[in-house]
Amino acid sequence: MNIKEQVVILVKLQKIETEVCGLKSTLSNVAKKYEMLDAELVEFKQSIDNERSLLDDLKKQYRLYESDVQMNLEQIKKSEANLRSIKTNKEYQLLLKQIDEFKVKNAQIEDEMLEFLDRMDKAESNIAARKNEYSMLEDRIMSDKEIVKQQSEHGNKKLVQLEMDFNDVAGSITQELLKKYEMVKTQKGGLAIVPVNDAVCGGCNMNVTPQMYNELQRCDSLMFCPNCQRMIYWRQQ
Repeated sequence: MNIKEQVVILVKLQKIETEVCGLKSTLSNVAKKYEMLDAELVEFKQSIDNERSLLDDLKKQYRLYESDVQMNLEQIKKSEANLRSIKTNKEYQLLLKQIDEFKVKNAQIEDEMLEFLDRMDKAESNIAARKNEYSMLEDRIMSDKEIVKQQSEHGNKKLVQLEMDFNDVAGSITQELLKKYEMVKTQKGGLAIVPVNDAVCGGCNMNVTPQMYNELQRCDSLMFCPNCQRMIYWRQQ
């Protein structure tokens, strides 16, 4: 096998490994995508729970208002009943004043109750609308999860195929050359062989000498970039 054939095989190996690396990165994000989708659903559900909590608080306060109104009504009835047994005008007027105060309090409380009823209606409407939105969101997220699942399954199948392709291609070169490729790849962060275009290395973007560029075009031997030490080849090759 001549040098040019060896270079072609090494470039194929690099292409396969680059694709494998990108695919593994994509597959590693699948779990994150699931987490993000679940988090979106949880966050939306929390907003509904917050609305329900607000509604419960409004109802609780409304019941307290009802209790206060009832107590005031009982006081009014009791005071009105006591009016019949009052003997002095001063006591009579004082009791009337107390009755009026209870009525004013009830009027104020009833105004508050009307406002709370309005807030409760709005909260219930919001909850109903949010529940409907939640149902639609849940359907969308289930659909998105299915898409992510299918992409993941497809990616894993392709990954297996790429690994088989790598082994097939790697089997066509000597163990010595493969070992050299693996060593450079490990040292250079996964990029072992790069093209040189217009005398510029595709790995480090540094110029090679004119003499080396000419030798590279002849492809008489496997060459390395003097700067980054990666294997290099002439792009037009």
